[in-house]
Parts: sequence; C-alpha cells; structure tokens
Amino acid sequence: MQRPWYQQFWPWFLITLPLCVVVASLYTLHLASTHADTMVVDDYYKKGRAINQDLSELKEAERLGLVAELRFTDGLLTLEMQGAHKQGEAIHLLLSHPTLAEQDVRTLLTSDANGIYRFRPEHELLKGQWNLQLEAFDQRWRIQQRIYLPIADRLVIRAGS
Repeated sequence: MQRPWYQQFWPWFLITLPLCVVVASLYTLHLASTHADTMVVDDYYKKGRAINQDLSELKEAERLGLVAELRFTDGLLTLEMQGAHKQGEAIHLLLSHPTLAEQDVRTLLTSDANGIYRFRPEHELLKGQWNLQLEAFDQRWRIQQRIYLPIADRLVIRAGS
C-alpha cells in the first residue's frame, strides 16, 4: 500500500519553493514601502537650476582666497578660516552623507576669541565619504569639497580647488 501524498517528500518540496518566493516578495515589499530612497530628489529641475546660481558664491570664496583648516579628533570638529573674510562671522556647516540623509549634520558655528570654530556632533559620524559645505552667515561665499572621515591630522581646503 502506498503512503498518502502529505507523507511524501516531493509534494512538500514543490509547495515549499513557491512559498519561499511569496515570503521573500512580501518582505521586499515591506522594505520598499518603509524605507524611503533618500538619493531620489523630487524637484530635480529646481535643484539643477539652483546649481547654476550657486556658482557665484563659490567664485566669491575663491576671489577672497579663503582657506579652511579642518581637524577632527576625539569627536570634536575644529575649523580655522584664513583669507579675506569677516573675522568672527558665523559660518553654516553642512556635512552631508552621500547616501544616508538621516546622518546629515547642519549647524551654525561661531568662533571663539582666537578665531577657531568648534563643533561636537550629537551622533558619531560614519567613516567614509562626506560632502562638506561651509557658507558665510549672509551667504556671500561658499566652500565645498568631498572629504573622507576620519581625518588623520588636518585637512586644508582651498576655495576653488
């Protein structure tokens, strides 16, 4: 006498394969619906037009001969500005991660009596590539460059390079 079908190997094997595909599809759908893609920009046309307007601020930083010296030790970021900028002016700092928008850091820095700007991020910055942007408080000039964290000793960023 032959065993019933539910006690045999092959029917369960053939049922398990499509069942695994269904479970994997549902999990993929869950991931896609709960985690937004931060690399996609909704208003790409406006962003493209804004890039052309930003060039004047970069050229102004180059004209002023601005140089930023950046140090990052023990979780403390120190910044020293050189060039023909207003001494003691506040600076906007933006550290943006290329793929993880929730890691971005945006703050307003003020200098101490020695002209040094200090900032301690609330969360530990990931190792790897970052986009650094320094901008005057009144948005006259801007310096931007791609950097790699952690910084070994110091990083010198020249406007226009």
